[in-house]
Amino acid sequence: MEFHTNVFYNKQKTYFSHKIDYIMPRPSTTLYPNSLRALAALGQRLKDARLRRHFSAETVATRAGMTRQTLSKIESGNPSVTMGNYFQVMTVLGLDKDMSNVALDDVLGRRLQDAELPQRKRAPATHPHRVAQDASGAAEAKEVETAPPDGKGN
Repeated sequence: MEFHTNVFYNKQKTYFSHKIDYIMPRPSTTLYPNSLRALAALGQRLKDARLRRHFSAETVATRAGMTRQTLSKIESGNPSVTMGNYFQVMTVLGLDKDMSNVALDDVLGRRLQDAELPQRKRAPATHPHRVAQDASGAAEAKEVETAPPDGKGN
């Protein structure tokens, strides 16, 4: 049997057997301290919402399709829990509409987008002798426009 990155491969090509990843815990996601505080605050708000609704942790976990331990991790702000699990808990608590407000008014993103907008193209610069010719031609055109319709200048 040969060992390749994540798959055991039988030489007779009769089966594939994936390594068992759940025996070894996955490394936790590394977040900045501000992000950890924000995640912990989100977990606390979800816990407060659950308690206001008089739901037990077991009830919310069952309705969200997860274990009680996963719900406990969510309520403590553990970054190793998937975003989908956070969303499931929000759905059970009736807070899923709040997710539609995330990045709704992205002020910084709009400023960055506006900074990258293409600038207006300018007309090519003309040579000084052409500028003088254009100015005299414009003066002649103005005289023609201001001449009276009878052509006599009165």
